[in-house]
Amino acid sequence: MRVVSLLPSATEICCALGVDPVGVTHECDYPSRVADVPTVVRSRIDTDGSSRDIDDRVHDSLDDGGVYELDRDRLRELDPDVVVTQGLCDVCAVDESVVRGALSDLDLDADLVATHPHSLDDVFDDIARLGRALDRDAAAQTLVADLRERVAAVRETVPDGERPTATVLDWLDPVMVSGHWVPELVELAGGRFELGTAGDESGPVEWDRVRTADPDVLVAAPCGFGVDRTIASLADLTTRPGWDELRAVRDDRAVVVDGNHYVNRPGPRLVDTLEAFAWVLHPERFAPPGEDVARPFPRLSGSA
Repeated sequence: MRVVSLLPSATEICCALGVDPVGVTHECDYPSRVADVPTVVRSRIDTDGSSRDIDDRVHDSLDDGGVYELDRDRLRELDPDVVVTQGLCDVCAVDESVVRGALSDLDLDADLVATHPHSLDDVFDDIARLGRALDRDAAAQTLVADLRERVAAVRETVPDGERPTATVLDWLDPVMVSGHWVPELVELAGGRFELGTAGDESGPVEWDRVRTADPDVLVAAPCGFGVDRTIASLADLTTRPGWDELRAVRDDRAVVVDGNHYVNRPGPRLVDTLEAFAWVLHPERFAPPGEDVARPFPRLSGSA
């Protein structure tokens, strides 16, 4: 079966089900074997520069054709049986309506599967739907069962009683608080999410709201940034008024998490993210993840 995946999370799901796509996006980089797969999507904006620069370019692009460009010629050449896209976020991937229009214009006889995840259960449902669409129903059921077992193991290990408050930042300048599945992951990991509600979109907040919330734990996980890129951007936080006075900073409970691979990709590795959050919130109960996944701010002294 010839599958074209138009977002990294869908690429990860397809590969986990044993179907490697014949076409992917420029952002698809896991598993590593997809690096040589032809790309059918490119970014129309420059993603170098500061958080503020990138945010400005994204907003400008939304009024001028969008963040991404679909390579219609490549899509025609690949002649897929199934195309996977999303209807969640214009900044995350090519919009579903654009893909549907391209398939019609190119007269391609391909099934379009669109994901719309806002919760962990939604992600599991997407895995099951893709399993059916790709004739990998049994593999999907096995994968979801394994992921649910790991979720249950986290819930059973979380201590009773203590639930530290946590704020997870989806962007640094302007400051944005994570939404969708992130509040749920924090709650499952034994915390109380600050400044957002499970299922809501990520969105901007005034810095004073973060200071007022004064969470026990602060996680910096900007969308599209890995740990090293976030480290290079930490001045966007550490130079803000009252940074040193935050409880999470005073208590050495400010953490960088890979927002690109782990926090903002609604695929199988969200359970890895749950396990990382559990360590962030309850380090006495959970083993630390690799430093490519998360690092405490104290190790970064002088790096920002």
